[in-house]
Amino acid sequence: MADFADSLVATPHGDARVHVARPADGPRGLLMLGHGAGGGVTAHDLQLAAEEGLGAGLAVALVEQPYRVAGRRAPAPPAQVDAAWRAVAEHLHVAELAELPLIVGGRSFGGRVACRTSADVGAAGVLCLAFPLHPPGRPEKSRLSELTAVTVPALVVQGERDPFGVPDASSLPSGITLVVVSGDHSLKKDAPAIRAAITSWLAALIPGM
Repeated sequence: MADFADSLVATPHGDARVHVARPADGPRGLLMLGHGAGGGVTAHDLQLAAEEGLGAGLAVALVEQPYRVAGRRAPAPPAQVDAAWRAVAEHLHVAELAELPLIVGGRSFGGRVACRTSADVGAAGVLCLAFPLHPPGRPEKSRLSELTAVTVPALVVQGERDPFGVPDASSLPSGITLVVVSGDHSLKKDAPAIRAAITSWLAALIPGM
């Protein structure tokens, strides 16, 4: 795994912590990933995505939301986490990364944030790992609209036994690719399938960015 440089980034709701790694030959794009609601950027699937992003020639930024930097596990309200995410995206899109295409995404809660703000940050693609379609046991509380509102190509990698639900492929716009893998919401079981899905999607996305 590449070395990540850490820094604090001021946002309207406190400092976010950003871990950035760049490929040796210079980046051809930027992949910005957020964590789950109570988790961190060391989550197994986020690390897989970071490795595949770097392998595809992208700079990778793993973003810790201000509430996590402050030591809280309970997420801040959507308006706050979305504003913090937009601030980090603006901060990252400078210097040698200024003109590069931006792919956003994240694990679970982080994927929701990326979906809601994809248009605001000018994203070229969205990567969702274990998108939480609804609270466990509450399918009537669907968050599908956050996913289907995305207007750029998106990849959703979902565990087949995810208690947060698995999207119905027929309900998704043509620009959203759904890959269902073995396992549950943790996405810890089938690393080769997760890697293959991300690699294939990036290979198709990057040439058109």
